[in-house]
Amino acid sequence: MGSQMKEIYISVDVETAGPNPGTYSLLSIGACLVFEPAQRFYVELQPVHDAAAAESLQVSGLSVEALKSRGQPPVEAMKRFAEWVEKVAADGQPVFVALNAPFDWMFIADYFHRFLGQNPFGHKALDMKAYFMGLRGIEWEQTGFDDITEHYQIEHRLNHNALEDAVMQAALFRKMLEENLIREAR
Repeated sequence: MGSQMKEIYISVDVETAGPNPGTYSLLSIGACLVFEPAQRFYVELQPVHDAAAAESLQVSGLSVEALKSRGQPPVEAMKRFAEWVEKVAADGQPVFVALNAPFDWMFIADYFHRFLGQNPFGHKALDMKAYFMGLRGIEWEQTGFDDITEHYQIEHRLNHNALEDAVMQAALFRKMLEENLIREAR
């Protein structure tokens, strides 16, 4: 029987120019280790499309035009992110963790494969909303950000800075894991 690799949870958040990577660009990536949130990564990317949904840009405060000059080319940004993931995961298995992981994951997976041909996370994405649903035995509609922060009595709001939101998500996920450990100990 082989030994399992230690799982390294990495909280990831993205800001985008719209709802899907085929039409809209990934604009920023924020990430941190769940158990060592001081280990952080942040990058802003040059857009690959001019298309932008006004509501997405309004939420993030990012500008497609400004990022054309100050953002990093996507291949460089994704290479830096992959190197950071591999460094912080060391000999462990990196696990992508996000609040509403399907959204963040589709952009990250698409960009890794499109620009690097591989994804250091493999196919390992953990959705915090689904984890909370299973942990609490509740309905999907009770898994929103406000529901989760209220349950853990944490006063946070999403400010839509990818790094700050990734750090906040890491704190919430640690609370979920602690609650799970307490339940298992009973």
